[in-house]
Amino acid sequence: MKKIIIALTLLSGAISVKAEAVMNQNANTSLAPAEQLELTQEWDKVFPKSDMVDHKKVTFINRYGITLAADMYKPKRTTGKLPAIAVSGPFGAVKEQSSGLYAQQLAERGFITLAFDPSFTGESGGMPRRVASPDINTEDFSAAVDYLMNSEDVDTGKVGILGICGWGGIAIQAAINDPRIKATVASTMYDMTRVNANGYFDSENSAGQRNAKRAAMAAQRTVDFHSGEYKRAGGVIDPLPEDAPQFVKDYYAYYKTPRGYHVRSGNSTDGWNVTSNLPFMNFKFFEYADELENAVLIVHGDKAHSYYFGKDTFAKLKGDNKQMLTIKGANHCDLYDQSDIIPFDEIADFYREYMN
Repeated sequence: MKKIIIALTLLSGAISVKAEAVMNQNANTSLAPAEQLELTQEWDKVFPKSDMVDHKKVTFINRYGITLAADMYKPKRTTGKLPAIAVSGPFGAVKEQSSGLYAQQLAERGFITLAFDPSFTGESGGMPRRVASPDINTEDFSAAVDYLMNSEDVDTGKVGILGICGWGGIAIQAAINDPRIKATVASTMYDMTRVNANGYFDSENSAGQRNAKRAAMAAQRTVDFHSGEYKRAGGVIDPLPEDAPQFVKDYYAYYKTPRGYHVRSGNSTDGWNVTSNLPFMNFKFFEYADELENAVLIVHGDKAHSYYFGKDTFAKLKGDNKQMLTIKGANHCDLYDQSDIIPFDEIADFYREYMN
């Protein structure tokens, strides 16, 4: 009988310890474990390294538990806390391309900058790969702000973001949602919800056309589940057809040539998962754009096929701290990497004015 009582007591104690562990685990579910990422240590950017800034790789975790990889740039020979900017884009690109160039240029001008790969992309974590999400990608910007707000060298009252191409629209959406973001720059921006729902230049803006696209992607989901893998959309078309629209030729000139090609960039290689477009069709950015109190600068070339996104989004913004800067003669991809055209000084001045 003694043995039975002792055994029951031990069992009861074990159950109690296990229950307490489960309770503690449940209490800490907000603390997602960091993924073990493989980060390339050598310089593998498509732009040369500056001798004016220090560079290091960092990681941080977003609200969905995905570990993001980033390049942090910091101006050399500086003291005290500095203003900071998180940078991402273009849509389908990686931090070794345009966003890294912007980040390094702004670091040369006195900012701590963080160029990050979005969730499921590049060196960042998350499975499956090459998935886009209007919600998770907006969160990625706020997660970058989380990291900067907790960095000892950052002036936490002076944090901004910058998005390029599709990430320009995502940046503005993030700023609407996150008032910690004091100033936002959207360069050569897309509204990814509009282009997916309505097609380019709103040429597919009907219920019938949207339903046809929904049906095609829903059918692809069935096929993907059966095959056990996601079909990829193919990235920038290659080989380039002779009759391709000019903006497709511009994309090709960046992503498919040594100018901008990078092996981790979906735009340079095999593209997004086909079904990634689906949530963007049922999600509208900028519904509350008129409530955004903090500063926004939209930079766009007047020869860009995407210029209408910038103009129409700017029209939704309210307040005298909203600006639009038009670059005469610039096409969409000129603002990816053409440093003689990209107005880095004006962008830096905008941040200095509105992050004070």
